[in-house]
Amino acid sequence: MLRSRRNRRDSQPSPEEFSAIPNNGYAVGVGTGDAPELNDLVAARLDAHDHRYTRGRRALVEALAQSAGPVTISEILSRDSSLSMSSTYRNLAVLEDAGIVHRIVTSDEHARYELDDAVTEWHHHHLVCAGCGTVLDFTIPDDLEASLNRVLRRVARANGFTSEHHRLDLIGRCQACG
Repeated sequence: MLRSRRNRRDSQPSPEEFSAIPNNGYAVGVGTGDAPELNDLVAARLDAHDHRYTRGRRALVEALAQSAGPVTISEILSRDSSLSMSSTYRNLAVLEDAGIVHRIVTSDEHARYELDDAVTEWHHHHLVCAGCGTVLDFTIPDDLEASLNRVLRRVARANGFTSEHHRLDLIGRCQACG
């Protein structure tokens, strides 16, 4: 889902349509506003991968659902003292394998984690700072997203590849890193 739309007759999008936006705890789609549905979806996905939805995994999913964007393991642990570091690493790997969590690798020493688009039903992209590792979520207008999908499908087809979905991470420098 997109946060802003423009008249399709406009030739240029407004700058604010491309601004990084906080996701407000994944309130779009399944997010925290509908925790029972989120928990049911996660439990079903884990079950399909022969894993249980344990208390630790539930705590991780809830921490990610309440985050304002992709977070590091340190940030997750600082929000929930009941989680241990070793269990968090193991559980994040299980959740990622089941398509519940998406890991964003950055240039710093810490990966960032967020609930996967398939869980939140909020398709978005990332600005990733090569200097400090900051990750910001952003969306693009519907017509531009459709054009991007068409180009990516052509590239995939030309290379004998079947595309299931895409993720776009723009690597650069944030304002602080210049």
